Amino acid sequence: MAQVKTGLDLVSQRLNSYTGKRIAILAHAASVTSKLHHLVSLLIQNSKIHFSKIFSPEHGLWGHAQDMENVSYSIDPLSQKPIISLYGRDFASLSPKTSDLHDVDILICDLQDVGARYYTFIYSMALCMRAAAKTKTKIIVLDRPNPLNGKTIEGPILKKGFESFVGLYPLPVRHGMTLGELALYFKDLDQSDCDLEIIPLKNWNRSSYFDETGLSWVLPSPNMPSLATTLVYPGACLIEATQISEGRGTTRPFEFVGAPFINSFDLTHALNKIKLPGVLFRPIHFCPTFQKLADLDCRGIQIHVKNRNQYQPFLTGIAILKTIFDLYPNHFEWRNTPYEFVSKIPAIDLLYGSNELRKHLEEKTPLTKIASSWKKEEEEFKKTRRKYLLY
Repeated sequence: MAQVKTGLDLVSQRLNSYTGKRIAILAHAASVTSKLHHLVSLLIQNSKIHFSKIFSPEHGLWGHAQDMENVSYSIDPLSQKPIISLYGRDFASLSPKTSDLHDVDILICDLQDVGARYYTFIYSMALCMRAAAKTKTKIIVLDRPNPLNGKTIEGPILKKGFESFVGLYPLPVRHGMTLGELALYFKDLDQSDCDLEIIPLKNWNRSSYFDETGLSWVLPSPNMPSLATTLVYPGACLIEATQISEGRGTTRPFEFVGAPFINSFDLTHALNKIKLPGVLFRPIHFCPTFQKLADLDCRGIQIHVKNRNQYQPFLTGIAILKTIFDLYPNHFEWRNTPYEFVSKIPAIDLLYGSNELRKHLEEKTPLTKIASSWKKEEEEFKKTRRKYLLY
């Protein structure tokens, strides 16, 4: 199979066509070519274009900040260009100001997504598209592979009234779309006249996982160190909505799940007994070095994906939540602090996309019935997304 070429690989060959244009970028640490040259490096080496400023999403341009950590305005040490953070202290900070874009002709967006509805970079792009429509700034989205493949869809669609920065549009949890395809979908939903151009991938097959592209994995955020992490993330991210550790502060974020009150052997036995497809669980003890349950002895499980083509990460995440909820009713607690700038809706409802999962757990709904509840929505979304697919 020929190596995949990203939108950045292809646009880097035509930068001279932007001569005289005032260019800004929305980028992060993974905005690199197949030869690992960063977008910022490419722009400062081209004297024919006017590279003016950088917009950075959650975690900052170079990926130094943890999740939900305020990132301030700064000057990029490589280019000496201003970095305007699109992740501050409130929801308004997530969008560029009109004054930030009035002197920009083209905003180039190059972000590596991980294929899950709650990963926030896709909404940074969407909010930039909304802002750019007002200032008549052209948006160029450099497409990148969906690391979880572009075919598999899993999970319920976000319901109206549960929108947040971990879900702004009606998407299933695992959407099977690329950044460029999502941009087209979001533009339609917003009924926007945004001047949008997609630079598509070359040689990408929708069935491919990231390790089949020939590209190097670069961390798009601090707790997404490998493809193995992206595989479990669509389900394990649900643990963020609880007082249980999802493994942040360890070398295996989202693969480790645990808390001091859990008996790791009982939990492992209960989960393996379910016989979830493509996955096994192993009892572990771990001690997070930061964030939730820092410096405490946590007992729980490690998720081991044995067959990724059979594995259903969202179903697996629900099974983990439900099993802990059922085994430890006197200890299980939901997150009780604001989540992604929202304080009136529980974090689990924002992530699931409705309040249905909480009701299912409280009513002891069987896992099979919970899983069947989103099957119709998956089929509907397959039809909805068809017109936006580029590959």
